[in-house]
Amino acid sequence: MKPFNILISGGGTGGHIYPAIAIANEIKLCYPDANFLFVGAKDKMEMEKVPQAGYKIEGLWIAGIQRKNLSKNLIFPLKLLSSLWRASKIIKTFKPDIAIGTGGFASGPTLIMANRKKIPTLIQEQNSFPGITNKLLGRRARKICVAYDDLQRFFPIDKIIKTGNPVRQDLLSIHSKVHEAKTFFKLDTKKKTILVLGGSLGARKINQLIESNLEFLEAQDVQVIWQCGKLYFDEYKKYNDLKHVQVHQFINKMDLAYAASNIIISRAGASSVSELCIVGKPVIFIPSPNVAEDHQTKNAKFIVARHGAILLKENELDTFKIVFETLLKDEGKQQQLSENINELALPSATSNIVNEVKKLLKK
Repeated sequence: MKPFNILISGGGTGGHIYPAIAIANEIKLCYPDANFLFVGAKDKMEMEKVPQAGYKIEGLWIAGIQRKNLSKNLIFPLKLLSSLWRASKIIKTFKPDIAIGTGGFASGPTLIMANRKKIPTLIQEQNSFPGITNKLLGRRARKICVAYDDLQRFFPIDKIIKTGNPVRQDLLSIHSKVHEAKTFFKLDTKKKTILVLGGSLGARKINQLIESNLEFLEAQDVQVIWQCGKLYFDEYKKYNDLKHVQVHQFINKMDLAYAASNIIISRAGASSVSELCIVGKPVIFIPSPNVAEDHQTKNAKFIVARHGAILLKENELDTFKIVFETLLKDEGKQQQLSENINELALPSATSNIVNEVKKLLKK
């Protein structure tokens, strides 16, 4: 039997790219001879991250609808037509046995053309509130792997499989890595550690919040691992001179960062939320309000409604000191949040998704 050809499309942010890579890695364990091809958006981070993971990638000339600069949308129809044509050529050449979409600009044209060519498609919806692309793709997808309940409002119920979101497998053992983590980050073992995460590119509002509260955090006798993101590192790296702060553009050893932390301040992207459920540490979510359908706020509210985290909206950041200090001093609350968020973890998500892939390949 000839090796399977697996086409995967997802990108724009780490939240779409890393699940796609995790799915590919798991498929490779099942089918070592399989051929893989990723499709991403030109000039986006997947064009760098996917080859680093050992996979080939083709780029489409595509971008999302601009909400702030409407004049940039004038060229969108041309980009869409170009991407549909390019995706069609890629599919004709690669001849995939299945097409998998994990979200992002490029997944729309890629899976639309795969559906037109009668190739089985599977989409992995990471959020509690789907974006418009996956809502459209869901009509023709064979399977829709989701991480939250009640998504039959958006997708045909007979196609939905609750699998969870793929996460890094090294997170499953972080509780045995605490000593290693504190050594790796050169931390004071007598102090509590705050981990600040703004996503791979960074989060301006979170960075500004931390910058304006550095003296406050020092007064709380905590140390800070601050992942400020690629876009902001040059602006904030100067704070590495402070004894209680270390600023990182990007953290490669996320398992150790999680292991070292006592409290986490984070955006509420789907992948981050899924990871934090497995990590099981007290979390203050500060969701980005600038994403499609405000899905980060909806993701955070899902956890908060189950008493698994604290939600602090960007327009409420003036209450940060009270919220943070209250949590820091209440170890019972920390324990409660840790236990409740951990109960929502779905650690077998990647293998669950790949089981659905295998069923489609067998058909």
